[in-house]
Amino acid sequence: MATCRVLVALTTLLLVGMVGSATAQYDPPSGYYDSATGTGTTLKSQLNVIMTTGHVQQTYGSFRYQAADYDEDPNNPSNILLVYNRQSVSSGWDSGATWNREHVWPQSLQPGSASNSSMGNLGDPFALRPCNPSINGSRGNMPFGNYDTTGSYRILGSYWFPGDVDKGDIARNLFYSATRYQSTLTLVNGFPSGNQMGDLQSLLRWHYTDPPDEFERRRNHEIYGYSNNRNAYIDRPEFIWSVFGGGDNDSKLYVGDTAPGDGASSLTADLGRVILDAPTPDAQPVILHKTGSDPTYYSVTTGGDATASASGMYNAFDINGQSQSIDVGLTVTTSTPGLRSGTVTIDNLDVDGADSGQGSLDGDDVITIELQVLDHSEASFSAAADEDTLTIDFGVVGAGSGVLTEAFAVHNLESTPGLSAALDIDSITEGGDTAVLFADVSVLTDLAAGSSAGFTASFDTGVAPGTYQTSYTIEVSDEDLPGGQPGTNLMLTLHGEVVAAAIFPFDDNGDGNVDLSDLVGFVNCLTGPAEAIVEPLCSNHDADVDNDVDLHDFAEFARVFTGG
Repeated sequence: MATCRVLVALTTLLLVGMVGSATAQYDPPSGYYDSATGTGTTLKSQLNVIMTTGHVQQTYGSFRYQAADYDEDPNNPSNILLVYNRQSVSSGWDSGATWNREHVWPQSLQPGSASNSSMGNLGDPFALRPCNPSINGSRGNMPFGNYDTTGSYRILGSYWFPGDVDKGDIARNLFYSATRYQSTLTLVNGFPSGNQMGDLQSLLRWHYTDPPDEFERRRNHEIYGYSNNRNAYIDRPEFIWSVFGGGDNDSKLYVGDTAPGDGASSLTADLGRVILDAPTPDAQPVILHKTGSDPTYYSVTTGGDATASASGMYNAFDINGQSQSIDVGLTVTTSTPGLRSGTVTIDNLDVDGADSGQGSLDGDDVITIELQVLDHSEASFSAAADEDTLTIDFGVVGAGSGVLTEAFAVHNLESTPGLSAALDIDSITEGGDTAVLFADVSVLTDLAAGSSAGFTASFDTGVAPGTYQTSYTIEVSDEDLPGGQPGTNLMLTLHGEVVAAAIFPFDDNGDGNVDLSDLVGFVNCLTGPAEAIVEPLCSNHDADVDNDVDLHDFAEFARVFTGG
């Protein structure tokens, strides 16, 4: 048997090399079903030709040894998996003591005998399965039926239920036989007679509720290595309804709230926003709906960075209205800011369409998955550059000059246009002369990138003469998103000096004389024509109170000047 396995492996490698690395491990060669273009009886005849041409017929006897390859236990290569219960037993043939050969289409319901290799279905490995002898005996030649049944294998009235694990496999075995050997074998609804088998209605339901799994697909490919033909209904499960289900298919698939007339729906799954180097958000569920009474198979393909919990063409809906949840997400890095996206496309695979937007005429359904990766926020006292410190100096002010104010702002610089996180001010720590110099800066959240928040610094001069200073530490961070981090603290310093109140006008030092020391102050405050007072202390030299220290005020200064 080692030689057979090597031949199968070499055949697989050769096929993969011919059709390209994109071919899945158990897929048919490229173009294998190109001639299967019809529907109904035409399609069945085309599949018969494909299955028959080049077919190397195997014998009932050879199955005793080839089953070790066909039905190999993927977890134990020395064992095989039995039909109906998937029991793992030694693959060695011991004359039927451990396992024997189950005719899925009973031998008594076929022409010829098992020893006559010219009667192909009797020795065809697609129609044979290794089975526990006792279970094989219990089944006898019963037809399969009771489509709504679930659970393990058992007798149900006059029918045999193969169990959930194998009901779809059994259905496709019978569909194969009724197509490859269509001149002698027939599937019917209800209880069969003659060379018929059934119940067709049950087999159809099982085909959709138990799609081909990896074990069945591998088995199909292993048999192909020996027989040079394949079970089309494993490779292309969407053919079933057209051949055996009654033709035009009325299924329609869609995502979203309503079903479009042409069946082509679309939906955006927004994974939200994260900040640099955050974990990629988990996938989120999207509900795929089906309308119509007929079942169908559908494919799921991904584009870009998208992921989906369903994939390939082995996805199915049962009869009547149905819905299924598909988890869609993205596999991306978040090391740079930007928009991440991908698509999941769902295609109704049925080859017949009852009407526009149904079956083969059902438009594709596209799910777009999006994620925004944001740059970190950047706090600053300046809109033009990153300035993390600010000093506001109110200068020298006469006592009792009132509360002086100065506006300032905290900016969130836009590091990456359109893709920068908002800014939070998390806490403020203050110290120093906070009763004299203070600011109304406060906690805030979600300051958008490119915007600012305005605040006011104040200096209360109603205090004793002296020098005053207050400092603020402003702790900032990114908005509350995955990947958010603390930013660089902002440092605000407020400074001011209060001097003794002066005698108005001109007596800056309050000594009761307008003398040379006051002349120095007057000259420093002299602004010229129509220039407004800037320094608060200069108001003491504005004799005519016109908010301008000029020559008109000097005339008054000269009049009251007392000398040294």
